[in-house]
Amino acid sequence: MEKTPSGTSVGVADPYAHVDRCDHCTGEGRCRFAVEQGDRDPEFADARSREDFRCPVVGDLDEEGLTGPWEWADCPHFRCRNRDRECERCGLEERRMAHDDERPLLEEHHLSYADDSRTGEGETSHEITVFLCRWCHAKVHDSWASIDDDANPDPEAIAEREGRRSREQAELGFQSAAERFDTDDESA
Repeated sequence: MEKTPSGTSVGVADPYAHVDRCDHCTGEGRCRFAVEQGDRDPEFADARSREDFRCPVVGDLDEEGLTGPWEWADCPHFRCRNRDRECERCGLEERRMAHDDERPLLEEHHLSYADDSRTGEGETSHEITVFLCRWCHAKVHDSWASIDDDANPDPEAIAEREGRRSREQAELGFQSAAERFDTDDESA
């Protein structure tokens, strides 16, 4: 199981098993990093430019699956931040209230951390994140749960989500001006 720098579990043995595609990869299989940020790594950008900016992992789009000569782990600029707004482990959906600073139900969870053998600098080798509800996030970091567990949302998580949903629906309900303002306090 992968570990954080402080030694707690990240909940997976292989972070790349939770990767759909690199954030820098376009729908046409081209590397956006090489095009937009090539000055950060000119050698990498030049190599991609010679191949019409094709992603070396994706390969030929006419073929099924990833057909390139590289794996995601081989790319020096790989990044995959999950954008699904539900818990990867239990499926709890996020409920955010507009103009409210309540603690979110979902938290971003890193699946990859520093790999000194790869970077030599103790920096995150590749950014791979998923969303976990704060209850599953605590269970995973306490080292007794895995992201791949067949889990249901915690009862406390469901109660919190439903409370937010109720407030959201109350906010959308119609209320006349007479109902919103107390007319008994007219002091004129």
